[in-house]
Amino acid sequence: MTTVDGAPGARHGSPIEQSEPVVVIIGSGAGGGTLAYELTRQGAKCVVLEAGPYLTADDYVNDEWEAFGQMAWLDMRTTSGSWRVARDFPNLPAWIVKAVGGSTTHWSGATPRFMAHEFKARTTYGEVDGASLLDWPITLEDLAPYYDRAEQAMGSTHRHGRPALPANNNYMVFANGAEKIGYRYYATGPYATNATPYDGRPASIQDGFNFQGDKSGAKWSTLVREIPRALETGNLDLRPNCQAVRITSDAAGKVDAVEYLDANGALQRQAARVVCVAGNSIETPRLLLMSASGQHPDGLANSSGQVGRNYMRHLTGSAYARFERPVRMHRGETMAGIVADEAKHDTSRGFAGGFYMETLSLGPAFLASFLEPGGWGREFTTWMDSYDHIAGMWIVGEDMPQPGNRVTLNTDVKDQYGLPVPNVHFDDHANDVAMRSYAYDAADQLYGAVGALAVHHTPPYPSTHNLGTCRMSADPADGVVDRWGRAHDVPNLYVSDGSVMTTGAAANPTLTIVALAIRQAEHLLEEMRRGNV
Repeated sequence: MTTVDGAPGARHGSPIEQSEPVVVIIGSGAGGGTLAYELTRQGAKCVVLEAGPYLTADDYVNDEWEAFGQMAWLDMRTTSGSWRVARDFPNLPAWIVKAVGGSTTHWSGATPRFMAHEFKARTTYGEVDGASLLDWPITLEDLAPYYDRAEQAMGSTHRHGRPALPANNNYMVFANGAEKIGYRYYATGPYATNATPYDGRPASIQDGFNFQGDKSGAKWSTLVREIPRALETGNLDLRPNCQAVRITSDAAGKVDAVEYLDANGALQRQAARVVCVAGNSIETPRLLLMSASGQHPDGLANSSGQVGRNYMRHLTGSAYARFERPVRMHRGETMAGIVADEAKHDTSRGFAGGFYMETLSLGPAFLASFLEPGGWGREFTTWMDSYDHIAGMWIVGEDMPQPGNRVTLNTDVKDQYGLPVPNVHFDDHANDVAMRSYAYDAADQLYGAVGALAVHHTPPYPSTHNLGTCRMSADPADGVVDRWGRAHDVPNLYVSDGSVMTTGAAANPTLTIVALAIRQAEHLLEEMRRGNV
């Protein structure tokens, strides 16, 4: 790797002239980082603009709060709607990373695939009142070979001959409870954390602290794999601490450059042959809306009025169970267990779609913050005093897209650059409420079957799965991008992150984002070869 200079905002890789029209990728996470590698290894020149710093394993600290402050996207945001997050965390609606590698440097590692019916939610679920369900313009069959490639790149356990992670105590409580209440589909994966050395990464050391800022490198991230390999090609100019603020267009309606603020706050302009936006489902629509122009008065790629709409954050909630004997859930991997029995679609349960149960351990500081935000008193302190005797799980399931759940520009509140901040509005759908209630009951049964003294239901906290807002659609009137992630309105503008998800499905989204990015890169390379972009 070469470094252009030693300044705090140093560029990395091979410098590219700002006047040279290249592929400009905004964001370096699951979508952007994967896209950068897939394009550069085939010879395409790319500039990656990353709003955050270039942190590596040597920079990480094994302390929850310090790591949070070091990695999290803490720029001002506002929140509205009836969801509890608007009350508990009004300026932190989402918990994502602002650094090279994006939120792949702060994730559970779970890599389940979407199921066939989840690509056809409108057809499968039918009319759900208040929901803006739509079938994806692609199918599981279309994505299956890219799922294979993504799992191999990420080293997903239980896939392609990769061994399983060992079972820790939290998982053994979880699995025994699952078996006792009749669940059949539970295991310690698939997860993109190595059980044995793979692809240049070591095996997990079971240190209980690789959820955020994994120092060992056992867990896959674009920081560990894709970004270094893209730099090695000599075709990548990686620019950390560079916040994209506007995408400009030419007289023909094509995008021609990205304006960004560098580490010193100076406005810069990078010419672009193609722009791929991968800033997550909040920053991506924000940037498109800030890129309004005479040709695009309502925002770039927004002739449908769909940019920012249909924001999804997955049905979430946690259940923590207290036992007479110690569990020590913090030992071993933070997340290393999945129950998939409830991921099916079965309306006899009272809702459409499904959910997964996944083991979860939070350290004492985070558990105190999220167990019952704003709570205190004897019950709260009893739980904290019992930390070593607690087992935990996270509930993740499909929430319904709704047009009113959306990201907009809050022009009354400005960020540190004087730009309008994103406002995230969200209201739970009745289907979400019914699923969460059912899932909490299922967690009670699972832990009750193995002798839990009590089970506490933790409310949803800031979103870690941010989906929709620039959804794929066959009809341009229904969404923002086509089946390849290309904007319906702009032939050389792509969206390359979870924003494109037409519906959320039940599965953790990172594997699907990576698979879509690999597929998009293949398409984009062919379009460039043909001279179409």
